[in-house]
Amino acid sequence: MWLENKVFKEDMDYIINVDFIDWSKLNNKTIFITGATGLIGYYLTCALLYRNMVFNSQIKIIVLVRNMAKAKQMFSTQLNYNNINFIEGELENFPDIVENIDYIIHGAGPTDSRYFVEYPVETIKTSVFGTINILELARQKNISGMIYLSSMEVYGVNKKEEKINESHECDLDTTLARNSYPESKRICENLCASFHSEYEVPVNILRLTQTFGPGIDKNDNRVFAQFLKAYFNEQDIILKTPGRTCRSYLYTADAVTAILAVLLCEKYNNVYNCANEDTYCSILDMANLVANEISKSNINVKINLDNTELLKQYMEETYINLDTTKIKNSGWLASVNLKNIFNRIIDSNN
Repeated sequence: MWLENKVFKEDMDYIINVDFIDWSKLNNKTIFITGATGLIGYYLTCALLYRNMVFNSQIKIIVLVRNMAKAKQMFSTQLNYNNINFIEGELENFPDIVENIDYIIHGAGPTDSRYFVEYPVETIKTSVFGTINILELARQKNISGMIYLSSMEVYGVNKKEEKINESHECDLDTTLARNSYPESKRICENLCASFHSEYEVPVNILRLTQTFGPGIDKNDNRVFAQFLKAYFNEQDIILKTPGRTCRSYLYTADAVTAILAVLLCEKYNNVYNCANEDTYCSILDMANLVANEISKSNINVKINLDNTELLKQYMEETYINLDTTKIKNSGWLASVNLKNIFNRIIDSNN
């Protein structure tokens, strides 16, 4: 997906023109990115390249990728620009980088709930060892700023309908393998704080809610992706849980503007919740939105609780209503509500 897609181009135009990002700080700078073949990372990388095209910002991008063939296929058009360089390697083991680096955005890591359950050890090792390596790189290169992309899951299971700010306590059962993901995120956050404290690495943390938009991987198994598949296939939405878990969501372009705004804020060792508070709803509510308003009642919502083994992939019923006052005070604002997120994804496929 690139500028030939109307919705994607609109998103790129929005990102590179928002007034709460101090784009001048990125002129002639080098940014090292992990996770660029993921949804958020792809949008981010493309936005930086597009900024170069429109404003001649001369931003150089270095991208760490596990699969060079996949990366080159995803960025086949963008490879015509000489401002992007791919380095093949794993988070736990990547080659020496000789270039100067000014900024780092670390977004790579496991995201599939099934993977967390089946490979909890690998989930922890990739997250923790990989983040240590990235922070060491930040230290060695004496960078100007870094963002670590964390998750709302670090708050664990919250049973109350309440706003959750960045100092909210966590309730996680360390004996559940599924919690390999949020627990590894928590230790990575502490690693960021520790590298800042001991080595003055200028790093900030974004706790992202579930984020989606155009370009969702066809193999994505998260609920919003399943609901979209049901819409496109004109099939009923089948919930495997009662759907009572509530959370907020975020549009991909809004996640990118948040990343860049916080990256350039020059106040470090901070944690920011990142979500569109207006999207807060239950999974069942979101399913009904797709069935009733997006599909105009062409499909229905059904609940099937027969597969108890599948339930192990999911966190317990929880209420994660993120308070985003802190990041909004920095100037950032979300721009796309939940219904329009779905509509924009659908429009991008037409």
